[in-house]
Amino acid sequence: MNPVALVTGGAVRVGRAITLSLADAGYDLLISYNESRAESSEVERAVREAGCRAHAVQADLSRGADVARLARAAGDHFGRLDLLVNSASTFAAGDLLDITAEEWDAVMAVNLRAPFLLVRDTVRLLRAARGAVVNITDLSALHPWTTHPHHSVSKAGLLHLTRVMARRLAPEVRVNAVAPGYVLPPAHHDAAEVERTRQRIPMGRVGAPEDVASAVRFLARAEYVTGEVVAVDGGLGGG
Repeated sequence: MNPVALVTGGAVRVGRAITLSLADAGYDLLISYNESRAESSEVERAVREAGCRAHAVQADLSRGADVARLARAAGDHFGRLDLLVNSASTFAAGDLLDITAEEWDAVMAVNLRAPFLLVRDTVRLLRAARGAVVNITDLSALHPWTTHPHHSVSKAGLLHLTRVMARRLAPEVRVNAVAPGYVLPPAHHDAAEVERTRQRIPMGRVGAPEDVASAVRFLARAEYVTGEVVAVDGGLGGG
């Protein structure tokens, strides 16, 4: 029987790369999406073509009821859960003093509360499988991004939650994080901006979603690693 992974936001961008990489590694996939219905169907087909089972679930992770329904789907559809990847995220920008309470809460709900709820609600399955959790943060968890304050705080919170969960759930469940760097240039970055950033990266290239997926696969099988964060940034964060 194949191991089973749940990837939130698993139909697009970095989440899609993680989903497809795990399918290549022999995982059956439960994929959550919010608005990307067409993309989720494409990813489901790709997973099945790789010889694995796939099931997509629409869920608005800012809603507690949707998170609970997604958590139940792992047991209802597959009967087990070996790996939970909390990849879904918002990327809101704003000035710290202009952000409303509602905007702040919306970011925290998706980026921080939903991963907590999903781990809490799937822990029985994860323990039974002696499984793993990988939370996707980013460099804003390690460095304050003043242009994205609520995002940065939520990711820092997710990193600390990773460490709290790792201690609480050991030894049955390992919990780690991946902090991607410049792996998908923002849409507003033109070629010149991308090149300027590339020149600052010690590894000499812009990263790819597949680089993040490789780190997730490593942490999924690294049986003596828990409570850690792997920066996938080509050395940019240490500069």
